[in-house]
Amino acid sequence: MSNNRDQVVFVAGHRGMVGSAIVRRLSSLGYKHILTATRAELDLTDQAAVFDFFKANRIDHVVLASAKVGGIHANNTYPAEFIYENLLIEANVIGAAHQHDVQRLLFLGSSCIYPRDAEQPMREDALLTGTLEPTNEPYAIAKIAGIKLCESFNRQYGRDYRSVMPTNLYGTNDNFHPENSHVIPALMRRFHQAVQEQAEKVVIWGSGKPMREFLHVDDMAAASVHVMELDEQSYKANTQSMLSHINVGTGIDCTIRELAETMARVTGFKGKLGFDASKPDGTMRKLMDVSRLASLGWKAQISLEEGLTQTYAWFRENISDIRS
Repeated sequence: MSNNRDQVVFVAGHRGMVGSAIVRRLSSLGYKHILTATRAELDLTDQAAVFDFFKANRIDHVVLASAKVGGIHANNTYPAEFIYENLLIEANVIGAAHQHDVQRLLFLGSSCIYPRDAEQPMREDALLTGTLEPTNEPYAIAKIAGIKLCESFNRQYGRDYRSVMPTNLYGTNDNFHPENSHVIPALMRRFHQAVQEQAEKVVIWGSGKPMREFLHVDDMAAASVHVMELDEQSYKANTQSMLSHINVGTGIDCTIRELAETMARVTGFKGKLGFDASKPDGTMRKLMDVSRLASLGWKAQISLEEGLTQTYAWFRENISDIRS
């Protein structure tokens, strides 16, 4: 893309947390032609519909931010949907982009692509070196397939399809469903309700010992556009043809207990914290090595407490519109 902001950028998944943040970022940078489509307008799991959409629109670049996502409970409950729908989405969009001569595409993956016991912090070359975390293996397999789709089209057809792997994300437009959300929105909703109900205690799933890294979605959007805008020479100089993905994170992690304590401060909860060790912890530590991204000139700007404060302000302003 190389900062050509007159070109047409199709953002797939623009209503999601990440997609909407990328649209905001592109708009703030002066991109004039941002193409979007709601699910009612375009079902990304429908191959024919996706190909027709690409045929009907002149698209210069694609950002593939659409995915079926969820926390531990959702991944455990709906494994078939998580692998099936995500494989369909990425195969259809990446395939249509190639068929309609779209030269540059950015695929958004997830840190769960790395083995459960990967050395910490996790480097890009840890991919495919061990067994995945069982609770989200189907989703991880789909995301790995997306990376390899991009690399295979690059290798065979000379495309410039790039992949970024974010750590755990949170922020504006997150999913606050009480069962199917990720840890930050789930905790934020629970702490907010506890404050409203003047509860004496909040119980958190798991032991509180696992360590996680969290990135505000506005930082993710900034990193994504940064990678998308890199000239091809700079991108290739810092990646490998079949190991081309780039980690996106802060490089800083905390325990779930520390996260809960921070959430209590942000929401104003004054009661006690409890931990239900009968619930699954998942991987004990997930920290990204972000040295590759740093070498490309980008690092995170928003601290966890600052990001949680911003997110909680948005949550309180929009709580009446948030799905139950």
